[in-house]
Amino acid sequence: MNKHSRSWVLTTVLFLSILICPKLFAQSPEGQPVLTMSGKIAVTNQGDTWVFDRAMLEALPQGKIITETPWYDEVSEFEGPLASAILEAVGADFSDNLRVIALNDYSAVVPASDFIDHGVILAMKINGEVLRVRDKGPLFLIYPFDSDPALKTEVYYNRSVWQIKAIEIY
Repeated sequence: MNKHSRSWVLTTVLFLSILICPKLFAQSPEGQPVLTMSGKIAVTNQGDTWVFDRAMLEALPQGKIITETPWYDEVSEFEGPLASAILEAVGADFSDNLRVIALNDYSAVVPASDFIDHGVILAMKINGEVLRVRDKGPLFLIYPFDSDPALKTEVYYNRSVWQIKAIEIY
């Protein structure tokens, strides 16, 4: 293969990689940062972290959970990105643990496997309304409590961090 052919092949491979694997060419948030992912992640967009804005989170596969919780008086409908999709977006390993951190620095350790095993979402809406900081937003880790009585325990309630600002994978 001559030098010109080799150059053409490399250019073609690079172009196809951009089309096929856009995660390799990290997008940056255009809006206000909402969630910062750090630790054992394969993809970054700001230094050694991945920062999501609201639009980036809305572009991920979404979930809906209708459930009773200890924090609201009635059954509520929560909507937001599947937590598993967030981990996939940054190339995290589902065998790892996560530290989910709130705006007030409260944190809880959550096994990444919970995100798949229980269909956890990071709720951005409740009953069709955007979760604001004073309403436990911008992100609230929600389990489908009504779908499995084993989830209605302090262990899972304590993992349900609200006002999430960051997730560290370790």
